[in-house]
Amino acid sequence: MGEQSPGGSNKKGKSVKTVTVAEFAKRAESATKAASAKKAAPAKKAAPAKKAAPAKKAAPAKKAAEPVEKAAPAKKAATKRAATKKPASPGKKTAVRPPAGAPPTGLVRRARRINRELAEVYPYAHPELDFDNPFQLLVATVLSAQTTDLRVNQTTPALFAKYPTPEDLAAANPEEVEEILRPCGFFRAKTRSVIGLSKALAENFGGEVPGRLEDLVTLPGVGRKTAFVVLGNAFGRPGITVDTHFQRLVRRWQWTDETDPDKIEAAVGALFPQRDWTDLSHHVIWHGRRICHARKPACGACPIAPLCPAYGEGETDPEKAKKLLKYEKGGFPGQRLKPPQAYLDAGGRPAPPLGAA
Repeated sequence: MGEQSPGGSNKKGKSVKTVTVAEFAKRAESATKAASAKKAAPAKKAAPAKKAAPAKKAAPAKKAAEPVEKAAPAKKAATKRAATKKPASPGKKTAVRPPAGAPPTGLVRRARRINRELAEVYPYAHPELDFDNPFQLLVATVLSAQTTDLRVNQTTPALFAKYPTPEDLAAANPEEVEEILRPCGFFRAKTRSVIGLSKALAENFGGEVPGRLEDLVTLPGVGRKTAFVVLGNAFGRPGITVDTHFQRLVRRWQWTDETDPDKIEAAVGALFPQRDWTDLSHHVIWHGRRICHARKPACGACPIAPLCPAYGEGETDPEKAKKLLKYEKGGFPGQRLKPPQAYLDAGGRPAPPLGAA
């Protein structure tokens, strides 16, 4: 990967700082050293711990016992007074306590720091499905089940060229659609889904993709994950996309131990403000595809190694870990045939069309 441009812009129009391969490698190497040092630190600090807790501190504990017992009646009286006391006026400040069941503060801070680090590594993160409108994104997301975004992107150009609107796809011959979708796998079931959702759009929503979760999930083949992809990336409404990469990483990072996608969505959503949900999904999914792989994570090339509780599950040697990197970090094409300009400016390469050598 060659030199990077000094910056780009994200989908919100804000300037973003891209990361060169050299910078990324330097950051990953320093992160790996920090993670190794962090693991070694507890062994050195174990000796001073034995010298703590001298016997002299036992005496103050006994002296403190008597005043506590004598103060008990006063405490009961104070409780009675508090029960009859009028509520504080709106102008007075009261202590703010976290709601019952809220995630621990330490977990929230660590999770948000990981997301900030990933935002620096992937400032150009975006949905890796090609689309020009909400209908195309909806269909592409349904087709992406049990296959890669790359395969979907290589297949949908022919589909949308022949059936550009929901009305066109609703009236399509299923056998012709099956032949187009064959490379995506499960093509018969996916054909039923995309024709079914197209009919529902034409009959119930005037041929337009609805912008509400409760409407989207009524469409054939559309669940919460698909709905949040469409809402977040076609309508700008925040949502968490819990795909296989997202599930794997949030459990590795100990953000949650849930396995049900809906419960994972709720648990992770509690750690972040709602405005961050869509970008968080992109950051986590990109990291899972490029570095934190399922079978062998590239721990030695991971920029968030010092923050990861699962550091060491994968390859920790920096040189060996670099060979595990995928997509633009490894010099290979990404998932999209038509990626955003910011991705190209950062050294990313478009994917080849279907059938290309």
